[in-house]
Amino acid sequence: MANTDAFRRWLRAGALLAALHAPAILAQASRVTRAPWGVTPGGDTVWQYTLVNAHGTTVRAITLGAILTNILVRDRDNKLDDVVLGMPDVDGYLTKSPYFGAVAGRYANRIAHGRFTLDGKTYSLATNNGPNHLHGGIVGFDKRIWTGQAVKNDSGAGVAFSLTSADGDQGYPGELRVTARYLLTDDDRIIVDYRAVTSKPTVVNLTQHSYFNLAGAKRDDVLGNVLTIYADRYVPVDSTLIPTGKLSSVDGTPFDFRKPTAIGARIDANDEQLRRAGGYDHSFVVRRSGPGLVHAAQLVEPTTGRTLDVWTTEPGVQVYTGNFLDGTITGKDGRRYARRGAICLETAHFPDTPNHPSFPSAVLRPGQEFTSRTVFAFGVRRRP
Repeated sequence: MANTDAFRRWLRAGALLAALHAPAILAQASRVTRAPWGVTPGGDTVWQYTLVNAHGTTVRAITLGAILTNILVRDRDNKLDDVVLGMPDVDGYLTKSPYFGAVAGRYANRIAHGRFTLDGKTYSLATNNGPNHLHGGIVGFDKRIWTGQAVKNDSGAGVAFSLTSADGDQGYPGELRVTARYLLTDDDRIIVDYRAVTSKPTVVNLTQHSYFNLAGAKRDDVLGNVLTIYADRYVPVDSTLIPTGKLSSVDGTPFDFRKPTAIGARIDANDEQLRRAGGYDHSFVVRRSGPGLVHAAQLVEPTTGRTLDVWTTEPGVQVYTGNFLDGTITGKDGRRYARRGAICLETAHFPDTPNHPSFPSAVLRPGQEFTSRTVFAFGVRRRP
């Protein structure tokens, strides 16, 4: 009996010690490793960083495009699966990828006719989307080799990518020095921090362009995902997906996601905006009462229970429902990516902001620092 009582006291003491030191144990469990992943046609080695937290959630990112290649999170049955679309190799990302997982920039989204005027001078940019400039041009940040550095703090483990864009790159003024940091925490958040400084007045708009399918390999579309967007207004577009300049109410339209709604519920409604984009490809005006992080959107996948909450300091979130995927891209694990096979939740300034003075400004000047934060918080909704 004495030995049994002692054993029980030892167990209780061990449990107490574990509870007292749980944060330290979790921090030690978070880790980041690096390995070569491929080589570009120019001979540059592409490195992949793997971030793992205390209970196995795994994020992988490469120095090409600061691309998030994999995000493995658990479902309600505790099974890990990859919830982002991507390519199997370097060539795929360079030649076939529609910005899967990349940092898009210098200016994410579209600029009309590849032109904008700043301080009385007009700049002409590379056009790569019909008549317009898209996601930084022909060789945007998604096609560039970044420098990676492992980082770790009390919150978790991560990687910081850095890049210098030369004065005149794709037509933009000023040398721009950029960092994009991904930090994986032990409560399954990916904290994305952007910073940039410039040598001349310029425009900057950065976003993370992951294509999410929270069902992982279980479904080929996201139409059954339930979406909530904390926005009362959205940005209507013309036939080339350039903003008209208005910020329209979502009330009474297929763009009203203020209450949880299946993505596919109204995606094919008789609506001119939906016809122009082939679905949702619009920026929503995130509801806010002041600066700082605000809740922009929530995505729930009913069959697996996985959830994704998006928080941001940006004024908008571009919702894109994979309308231009058509089954011709073969991605990771030999999967063909079908139309509407994923959803992008791109936190950013609005499209074509440099040509719309009424939109929140995207101008960055020497002596200033561009900063932006987005948090992708993953969770699980249990069965009732």
